[in-house]
Amino acid sequence: MKKMIIYVGIAVLAGILAGYFMFHESPNVQLGDTHDHELEMGEDQIWTCSMHPQIRQTTPGNCPICGMDLILADTDSNELSDTQFTLSKNAMALADIQTTVLGQGTLGGQSLKLSGLIQENEEQNATQAAYFDGRIEKLYVNYEGQQVRQGQPLASIYSPQLVSAQQELLTAMSLKESQPSLYLAVKNKLKLWKLTDKQISAIESSGRVQESFPIYSSISGIVSKIMVDEGDYIKQGAPLLKIVNLTTVWAVFDGYENQVSQLKKGQEIQVKALAYPNNSMAAKITFIDPVLSATKRTVKIRAEIENKKNLLKPGMFVEGVVAVETQDQGGLIIPQSAVLWTGRRSLVYLKTDVENPVFEIREITLGDAVEEGYIVLDGLAAGDEIVTHGTFTVDAAAQLKGKKSMMNEGGTMNMGHQGHEGMGSTMESGNQEVSPAFQKTLKPVLDSYMGLKDALVQSDPIKVQQASEQAISQLKRVNTSALKGAAIDQVKAMEKSFMAISENTSIKKQRQQFVILSNHFVAILPNLIDPDKRIYVQHCPMANSNKGADWLSWEQEIRNPYYGEAMLTCGEITMTL
Repeated sequence: MKKMIIYVGIAVLAGILAGYFMFHESPNVQLGDTHDHELEMGEDQIWTCSMHPQIRQTTPGNCPICGMDLILADTDSNELSDTQFTLSKNAMALADIQTTVLGQGTLGGQSLKLSGLIQENEEQNATQAAYFDGRIEKLYVNYEGQQVRQGQPLASIYSPQLVSAQQELLTAMSLKESQPSLYLAVKNKLKLWKLTDKQISAIESSGRVQESFPIYSSISGIVSKIMVDEGDYIKQGAPLLKIVNLTTVWAVFDGYENQVSQLKKGQEIQVKALAYPNNSMAAKITFIDPVLSATKRTVKIRAEIENKKNLLKPGMFVEGVVAVETQDQGGLIIPQSAVLWTGRRSLVYLKTDVENPVFEIREITLGDAVEEGYIVLDGLAAGDEIVTHGTFTVDAAAQLKGKKSMMNEGGTMNMGHQGHEGMGSTMESGNQEVSPAFQKTLKPVLDSYMGLKDALVQSDPIKVQQASEQAISQLKRVNTSALKGAAIDQVKAMEKSFMAISENTSIKKQRQQFVILSNHFVAILPNLIDPDKRIYVQHCPMANSNKGADWLSWEQEIRNPYYGEAMLTCGEITMTL
């Protein structure tokens, strides 16, 4: 026991001595030498808000927006220019941001995709007309779609004119030797009514007048329309039937305004029908409509296709692929998902550091659209690394950091809260923990948004109002307790947009507000909600007075809510969530 007490005492004494030497101030240390963090602050230090990174000032304090204590900005930011910003690896992973290094492409094999329909070859169609007045005694065609052959009887007609003409022929036969010219005149009269030499000879040999005569088909094909019934009285030249010849058909495509320069008459086009996805048919462009549709902003592109097996039916959807020559425009191609449009500018985000996620916005000049994306005329070079997936999310981060962005050309480093009408962002809020309650209550709002979008496609302002009112009711139940700053602002802005739509009965004004509403959804969804299925961000460059506009859809198929039936398929997918 005594030994144990001695050991404990020695340990306590050793601890006291160690503490003395570690914390005892040397007599040589003057009071003025005390370690002062305030003196370490350089004039170039930047203080920012964790929730509002656009706040940047040289002294500590509180955020003028949310009141939180400011923190020192990342030291790496001192090495960045005013136009550059960084994203954390966590943010990159959450938003699924992907980049691609550009290479010099070989453009000779690029292609352009067109969508269209199979139509009848109007040059091969015929309208079977009556060659003389009369009454239809018998109709041999029973239904539309019936196959007929050239020379097949279509109907039998009783004609008083033909009865009189036959009597004249029989009388002229007896005067054939003395008045040959009279005989020929009567015979030619019957030929003008499309009676054949065989029919005329049969009348002459029988010496009797036939009361009814058959009408024969002038072409082989399918009866597309029956225009008379048995017992009808008809006039000479009256249409009886319409017959279509489907041995050749037309594939008629819509070519958008920015694609016209790449299309030429005689160009080869590979046509594939939706009904036969593994069967590609070669054809040539035979006609380009000289007039542009003012409503759809498209021109009709037509190709003629052999259809001897009758596989192609009028009305079938087809896709055409045209090889385009673009060597004179340069060699860089970027995917459509990399480009942001503002109406006047085409923008991409460049990753400027190979090792670190440093980004800056770059304005570029685009050339023709090709199957893989767009040709770059100016602004990028081979070897540049650009964002090709998650572009909207990167732009949202730029906005919050007060940098140049799609909606902010100049950028800003001041203390003001940077907001843009209709283009908010929740990039930073996407990194916070979001409660399951928030996600659960926001999903019905998303469903109402989709219903509103479908009502706009149908151009039904009443249904649009109903979907907006339903969304407003659901938004009031959204649990925002886990949200702060920009994310809460975004939810409030969504409610404001829904209310503006519900208060309007004009479909035009509803669509104007839908532009703003869609921007809020595009900004908030990638960060604050995990949808049950894929959501497609779709873009129409001509909507919003040619400034371009986005919307969300469950389906890949383009159904444009800004134009409805007028331009139903105008648009493209720019991002998939």
